[in-house]
Amino acid sequence: MLSYSVASISGTILAVCSCTVLPLFGGIYKKGAGLGPAIAFLYSGPAINVLAIILTARILGWQLGLARAIGAVLFSVIIGLLMHLIFIKEEKSRKTNGDFNTDEIKETRSLGKTVLYFASMVAFLVFANWGKPLAGEQGLWALIYKYRWWIAGGSLVSLGFMLMCWFKKEELKEWTGATWRFAFQILPLLLTGVLISGFLLGRVGREGIIPSLFIASLVGGNSLGANFFSSIVAAFMYFATLTEVPILKGLINAGMGKGPALALLLAGPTLSLPSMLVLRSIMGIKKTVIYVSLVVIMATISGMIFGFIAK
Repeated sequence: MLSYSVASISGTILAVCSCTVLPLFGGIYKKGAGLGPAIAFLYSGPAINVLAIILTARILGWQLGLARAIGAVLFSVIIGLLMHLIFIKEEKSRKTNGDFNTDEIKETRSLGKTVLYFASMVAFLVFANWGKPLAGEQGLWALIYKYRWWIAGGSLVSLGFMLMCWFKKEELKEWTGATWRFAFQILPLLLTGVLISGFLLGRVGREGIIPSLFIASLVGGNSLGANFFSSIVAAFMYFATLTEVPILKGLINAGMGKGPALALLLAGPTLSLPSMLVLRSIMGIKKTVIYVSLVVIMATISGMIFGFIAK
């Protein structure tokens, strides 16, 4: 269990939180979790982000926020189920011949300690990446942003205390080893993918080789082509946590339709060129291609339905 959570800390430090779910997915999948539940976790991790959904509703309107929340939950269940059905024979063979340990492991810590352990990592992940409030905004959001590093630092200190007091030396060695394995597996692919994505599509406030206005001109309506194009672009573009909202705000202002906007929200945060490269190394190219295809197809269909309803 320790090895699953290592990248939560590493990913936070690197400020690429959407990618921390990848080593977690890889850990539970290789430990024996079924492909369907593991894929549901893989999609829901970055997609069902309460902070991102609230920000979407606040900046882009409650309709998009609600549609994103409903779509993310349904997607995680449906895509996980479809992946299970598509690869059911392979999964049965994997369960029979796999080298993972499916036996029940006796826990050495109480449930309360485990909850606190994970809560400290989640708190660090959340507060270290707390979004900057709007100019002139006051209240709880702005107050937390002002003291976010103190809160995140306290969480990190608490985590260190728990590791030293509650975990055995052998577990800490496993924790350190898992950190290096995941880092060397993911970082080269991640950095390569981010470099290519940024070169082609740019980032917030900076244009890439493909101008955002050109993209907006292709997704201005609610046609099948517009929704599909939006899904494809979102699938390959890298979105750091919450950056999809300001990017989408600019595209909507440039004429992007509501349907393609939802398609981008459902496909973008869960997929990227870096994540595809990492997924290929975890579960193979065939499963990765099928997973990406399912996300793109469902995002396209959902965008068309939403665009028709939200005229």
